[in-house]
Amino acid sequence: MATPVNIICMKWGTKYGADYVNRLYGMIARNLSLPFQLTCFTDNAKAIRPEVRICDLPKLHLPKGAPERGWNKLSTLDADLGGLSGNVLFLDLDVVIVGSINELFTHSGKFLIIRDTKLRRRLIGNSSVYRFEVGRYVEVLERFRREFDAIRQMYRNEQAYLSAAIREKGELEFWPEAWCPSFKYHCMKPWPLSYWQDARVPEGAKVVIFHGHPEPHEAIVGITHKWYRPVRPTQWVADDWRE
Repeated sequence: MATPVNIICMKWGTKYGADYVNRLYGMIARNLSLPFQLTCFTDNAKAIRPEVRICDLPKLHLPKGAPERGWNKLSTLDADLGGLSGNVLFLDLDVVIVGSINELFTHSGKFLIIRDTKLRRRLIGNSSVYRFEVGRYVEVLERFRREFDAIRQMYRNEQAYLSAAIREKGELEFWPEAWCPSFKYHCMKPWPLSYWQDARVPEGAKVVIFHGHPEPHEAIVGITHKWYRPVRPTQWVADDWRE
């Protein structure tokens, strides 16, 4: 029997409940033909479906009182990552998988991440979907711990620092652009078309990412947080974002 591929996610605090983890597992199972193991690093495993492997959140080990929010994903670079080894795929909890993700495991590259739509010229990745080898980038995490104050002043968040540090090693690579579109920037129509035209899944999409508003549950019912970005009820999100 083939060795399962490893997928990881993180859940901390109260923003996302167990239902997000359970939906993620369901989407993976429907869109991946390879055997897999989903590991969730969390501070609260209550109500997470039994097929998901549970591990404690890895520690950042920052100075006492230092804010960890916005930097937690860097802890996935630790050499001791829940006993995992080899390549792992990280998925944010609020993604919607809309096509086969087999190629996320076979596409060549040492460190693969989404190319941020709004920061293309700065070569910054969006860490909603990234793949790496466990333990390969420990020094990136150790440097962050040593130079936390300086890094926090220089970089806005973990994905900016992560992209810069991996690029310095010459190993930063991006997924093909069509694979991981943004719901907000690639699926929705621009204003004013968004008032009467529904969001669509772009051709070739595998994982649709959400950042800010709308979130998946908001896209399903439709919501307007800003007058120039109305979100019409989106049935395909409801169809795909389920256990």
